[in-house]
Amino acid sequence: DFVVRGNDNDELLDCPLNNRHRIEVSALPRFHTWRQCDDRNVSPIRAVLFDYSGTLFRLEQDDSWFEGMELVDEDGRRAVDEHVQAELMRRLTQPTGRSVDMTPEAYHAWLNRDLAPHLHREAYLHVLRESGLTDHHAEALYQRVIDPASWTPYPDTVEVLASLQSRGVRTAVVSNIAFDVRPAFTTAGAHADEFVLSFEVGSMKPDPRIFEVALDRLGVAPEDAVMVGDSEENDGAARAVGCDFVLVDPLPVSE
Repeated sequence: DFVVRGNDNDELLDCPLNNRHRIEVSALPRFHTWRQCDDRNVSPIRAVLFDYSGTLFRLEQDDSWFEGMELVDEDGRRAVDEHVQAELMRRLTQPTGRSVDMTPEAYHAWLNRDLAPHLHREAYLHVLRESGLTDHHAEALYQRVIDPASWTPYPDTVEVLASLQSRGVRTAVVSNIAFDVRPAFTTAGAHADEFVLSFEVGSMKPDPRIFEVALDRLGVAPEDAVMVGDSEENDGAARAVGCDFVLVDPLPVSE
């Protein structure tokens, strides 16, 4: 069995969450580390809950997505260069906060965007239009966002999930999202036992109900599970139901 324990001096050589996660987990004492169960006073981990975006997969832009696109603002028209691309991608993937001015109606759609596909579309098209994209360019870029084929797995995603499965540790993808990500896992050859997606269950992180749904489906108690994600606010809310939490950095896939 795998366990979590509070000693930040442990080596992580056998940890299924090493590689990209190793620095964050080993460097901070408040994070637990993984090791084989050879110690006293430790609790066996029976399940790991994973965030999707920035944790298992990442939306990595391709320059071809922006070919022919221009920003239109009070200064006229200008090309979408690499800096603008990076900012647009940030606005499309940031888990919390808002990046443009919003009317009350637009803000309502933004707050609830991951509960329904139509609100998701409305919210992100508003962000892209307010960022300066024309309607048809905003629509084209939005379609990239909701296409599972646009999402790239991190190099350790398949290995981590397979390693946990081989050890009898149950896994769930717990994501604030308004489209089905299962095809991305199928394409990557990655397996998770459960998919708890906000638009399907009617609850979003940090609402504790979405974590409770995941734990119920996995058949594990909160103290026997750990949540892994890139948002302290959203994913870290799993602590409220009794889960442990590990924060990871949403690095580019190449890093």
